[in-house]
Amino acid sequence: MTDAPALRARGLALLHRVEDAIVFAVFMGVILLPLVDAVGRPFGGFHVPGGATYLRHGVLWLSFLGGLLATRERKHLQLSTTEFLPEGKARRALRAVVYGASAGIAALLAKASWAVVAVNRETAETLTVGVPEWVSELVMPVGLGLIALRFVLQAGETWAARLTALAVAPVGFLLVYAPDGVLEHLFWPGVGAILAVAVFGAPVFIAMAGIAMLAFFDDGTPIVAMPLEIYRLIGSPTIPAIPLLTVCGYVLAESKASERLVRLFRALFGWMPGGVAVLVAAVCAVFTAFTGGSGVTIIALGGLVYGILRDGDYPERFSLGLVTASGSLGLLFPPSLPVILYAVVVSSSEDFSVAAEDLYIAGIVPGVLLVALVALYGVWMGRKVEKNRPRFDARELLASLWESKWELSVPIIVIGLFVTGVASMVEAAAAAALYSVVVECFVTRDIHWRRDLPRVMAQAGVLVGAVLILLAAAFGLSYYVVAEALLPETMLEWVTAHIEQPWVFLLALNGLLLLLGAFLEIYSAIVIIPPVLAPLAAHFGIDPVHLGIIFLANLELGFISPPVGLNLFLAASRFEKPMVTLYRSVVPYLLILAVGVLLITYVPALSTGVVELLKPD
Repeated sequence: MTDAPALRARGLALLHRVEDAIVFAVFMGVILLPLVDAVGRPFGGFHVPGGATYLRHGVLWLSFLGGLLATRERKHLQLSTTEFLPEGKARRALRAVVYGASAGIAALLAKASWAVVAVNRETAETLTVGVPEWVSELVMPVGLGLIALRFVLQAGETWAARLTALAVAPVGFLLVYAPDGVLEHLFWPGVGAILAVAVFGAPVFIAMAGIAMLAFFDDGTPIVAMPLEIYRLIGSPTIPAIPLLTVCGYVLAESKASERLVRLFRALFGWMPGGVAVLVAAVCAVFTAFTGGSGVTIIALGGLVYGILRDGDYPERFSLGLVTASGSLGLLFPPSLPVILYAVVVSSSEDFSVAAEDLYIAGIVPGVLLVALVALYGVWMGRKVEKNRPRFDARELLASLWESKWELSVPIIVIGLFVTGVASMVEAAAAAALYSVVVECFVTRDIHWRRDLPRVMAQAGVLVGAVLILLAAAFGLSYYVVAEALLPETMLEWVTAHIEQPWVFLLALNGLLLLLGAFLEIYSAIVIIPPVLAPLAAHFGIDPVHLGIIFLANLELGFISPPVGLNLFLAASRFEKPMVTLYRSVVPYLLILAVGVLLITYVPALSTGVVELLKPD
């Protein structure tokens, strides 16, 4: 007779496989739909009828199914967790309260989403296959409801903790549905409570959505404003590129691409003074561009390149600093995900817009500059420590170049397709995603198409869900901040009263971005800050593309800025070193990258000049 725990474990495993299979199927649809239009365009404009609508619904499903997977894997972006507290009753009780509050806000979002679906049901619009659109839109309330349920179940190992979370969850409903005249006295205490649960581990999207809904109710705006902002987000023409480039990066990261790239850059630079350090900076930059974030680079590649540096007689402090700093290089290169995300966030306003393809083009020279500055420091150090350097081997270079040709083609595909006008940004991203799948599954065969690919796409779905659901919550909050609270106008008045010269504003901007980059995770920083900064930069005549490059370059610097730069935490964990050791190791790189950021800031031709050259009209 099968015992209950084993039966429950098998049931959960089956549920997880079903979830992963659905995400895999939706991902494949989102990849193929844009490519059908791109390939069919020269042949009489052949396309899938209603393809744009299907693509929008596919992204909608990835957002909420991915969010459900992110909840399952506990991968939602957080400011911190209760893990820093000592084990005991207080920690367990606090965890139950935090998860209960998170469940309550998720349930409130589910209710608001259901209200939107109910309204859309009355319009009776249908997809080309005859299915009403509202049926597909049910993924919003159902997904959020299941997320709320998972928060309750994750509140603790005991049913007492879960029942505590279940008791806390309805408090949010009582707060937002308080009688007239009461809510205005509860608004700031409510905001304080939400920020408190965020500090102790509630996902950032929960905190943003909770504060936004409180603000809407306080202002008399209907609760459906939140899910309506989700529709506005999903309707962005660039948004499908986010899941497409994410799955491309995950497929490459899961393969042996990193080993092939290390071999190539070793052959390319290993013979020169400081060549090992140069190869580390270069390969980390390329890998970060592929995977969209420095965290993946340090975790997946850090051990390999750190070992190469130590084997080459480089000092420990230098090696730690180089790997930690190089993990953030590459954010400006295609097909980096943060570039797409920045373009979507800034373009959400009717008054400001910037194209992702322009940011990619503009980021080439600044990105190379930052890599070159770090590499030059490596050359200087290498001349002092390297004893035995290999001779240049043209055969090895050609062999490694040929071996890594597939991975090196990805940025060429992305840039080449949209710069030449052959494909849109989304179509280029779809081509890169399909290309990476075909290459790694059927050419290099690093990934088994049946055994590994669904798992890799599910992992990509976790990040897609975490990012898009965060972005949706940020859109709702920014709608209130920008349209209702008029924060940009208030800040503009203050800034113009105290700052007159653009160069002073740019200096202050760099300082602010450096500070925020040290405290915020990259995706949180991108969705929170640009909508407020864009009007200020426009007042001082700063090109929107230039502003985007400044912003992303500062984030690269912020990642290694003490006390809490993200790369410092990741490197300390990866290499099992105390934070103080990492602080000392990154000081030279902080100064080097700061010089690069100032050059990018005060020499706008480094970024906008390339765009003007390639896109003169």
